[in-house]
Amino acid sequence: MNSNANDVNHPEANVQDRYPDALPLSRSVLRGVRVLNAVYGAAVAAALIVSLVNPEFLLRALGVSQGPGWSAITMGMRAIMVIGIAGAYIAHRILMALRRMVDTVRAGDPFVLDNASRLQAIAWLVLGAELLHLVVGAIANWMSTPEQPIDLNLRYSFTPWIAVLLLFVLARVFEHGARMREDIEGTV
Repeated sequence: MNSNANDVNHPEANVQDRYPDALPLSRSVLRGVRVLNAVYGAAVAAALIVSLVNPEFLLRALGVSQGPGWSAITMGMRAIMVIGIAGAYIAHRILMALRRMVDTVRAGDPFVLDNASRLQAIAWLVLGAELLHLVVGAIANWMSTPEQPIDLNLRYSFTPWIAVLLLFVLARVFEHGARMREDIEGTV
């Protein structure tokens, strides 16, 4: 039997040895998604500015015609744009925390208290993003009229809420593991 630590079937085989491109690829993907998120945030901010300078132009571009409920739709769209900018900021914070966690994995030390804190912060941020999603739905319902029906095609799912719970649990697991490791290292 092969006792090589790099053997895929060996329980102690290092993930970095089996998948040497995984961490650099993760960093590249995170970098790309951060760029896309920044572009998204800038586009929503630009749309908000246009809505303040020339609301008719933007709302016509979005398929909203001037008529009954137009001012409510204008205010609602602006509120949704502000929420979109907040969402981009939340996504930025999540992506930065993930990048820092990937860096600790790359350094060979992922079970640290900082990662437990990062996971907990990500859980709160995902929870905040889901609450913003609900607010956008409420705003869309508020500004929609029979003459100007607004359908943002929002879909609700329990999956993100389960992910929030999972992230809070994982944060506790990481914290417990990091503290146990510190205790073991302190006694050796």
